[in-house]
Amino acid sequence: MKIAFVSPFPPSQVTLNEYGYHLIRSFTGKKEVEAIQVLTNHLPDNTAYNRYATEGIEMIPCWTFNSWFSAFQITRQLKKLKPDIVIMNLQFMTFGEGKIPAALGLLTPWFCKQMGLPNIVILHNITETVKLDTIGMAGNKWKEKLFLWIGKQLTKFILQADLVGLTISQYVDIIRKKYKADNVVLLPHGNFELPQRTYLPDYPELINLMAFGKFGTYKKIEVLLDALKLLQKKYPLQSFKVTIAGTDNPNVKGYLSSVKERYSDLGNIEFTGYVPEENVEAIFKAATFVIFPYTTTTGSSGILHQAGSYARACILPKIDDLKRVVEEEGYGGAYFQTDDAQSMADAISYLMEHPEERKKIESMNYAAAKGLPMNELAEWYLGHAQQLINQKQPTSITHGKKYNTAIA
Repeated sequence: MKIAFVSPFPPSQVTLNEYGYHLIRSFTGKKEVEAIQVLTNHLPDNTAYNRYATEGIEMIPCWTFNSWFSAFQITRQLKKLKPDIVIMNLQFMTFGEGKIPAALGLLTPWFCKQMGLPNIVILHNITETVKLDTIGMAGNKWKEKLFLWIGKQLTKFILQADLVGLTISQYVDIIRKKYKADNVVLLPHGNFELPQRTYLPDYPELINLMAFGKFGTYKKIEVLLDALKLLQKKYPLQSFKVTIAGTDNPNVKGYLSSVKERYSDLGNIEFTGYVPEENVEAIFKAATFVIFPYTTTTGSSGILHQAGSYARACILPKIDDLKRVVEEEGYGGAYFQTDDAQSMADAISYLMEHPEERKKIESMNYAAAKGLPMNELAEWYLGHAQQLINQKQPTSITHGKKYNTAIA
């Protein structure tokens, strides 16, 4: 089958680029797959995609982040390509940081439906569980109500896809109940490629506290830097470092530079800026703990899965959605009260003083990362895709193979 993916892809810095990279690569070499074409966003220089060229994957930049016309640009390209199946890797801000372009881009599944193209959406977040004011999507109560209403309408358009996969079981229950949707299934996040495991000493000379992501909305690093001050006071002979790996959230430009200025008295903070895919492994392996300075969540955490892949212990906020994902998928960590520096410092201290517990969590996370490799997840997609293709063309049999697609 010919597969068209709609997804950001490195070196694009659009959210879900790294997830798209790992997911799409997992389809290469499958005997059922004839061609893979990635409909991704334009870069200032599209030849930059050549850095991540992979045999069997054709990169087709055809839409523009923050453009009002992304859905039309994608649709026009799909008409030319005529794929057997379209797989869309989406969240609510995939197509723009502005609310109008972000919303208009999410009409793409509806357009695919009108074209009669079999299509699958993997949706990484839902508005029903996100505190919009904490992610820059609302500034007051009436705006929040407006955006929740808009989110509901957009969800209805997304549900026009033949199949919508959600990464958290709770999300499946919410959408099925609220929208009476029978085309929603659980499609787990899946785990990235497992590198060779590295081990930390019981008592590292340097404690490197690393946070990864886009910061300024629901990911704020002040709590981590305040926790660092508390740890330095408690352990004056221990060396500490904080690594802030990532960039500003598009909705809060200038956030990291303002924090850097406010905490300029702390000399042991590294702001890496954007981390290219080829440098991700080194960032995680250099970390002692992976810190999650979150105030809410927006879906299953790719950072959690990466921490597992590199066998690192996590310092996690007590947020119901995140805790549910951690427990359902077999991960572990030390918990702190959201936005509480003392609580975070206590969680870090506990694992510093109990290396056997830290190592237990590291092994637990590495084992969880083996749970559902992307390569196996691709088989799930192919099963669903084949079923949808056969439904559109009931008299045809592709590759003479039947799949068990009962996933819920």
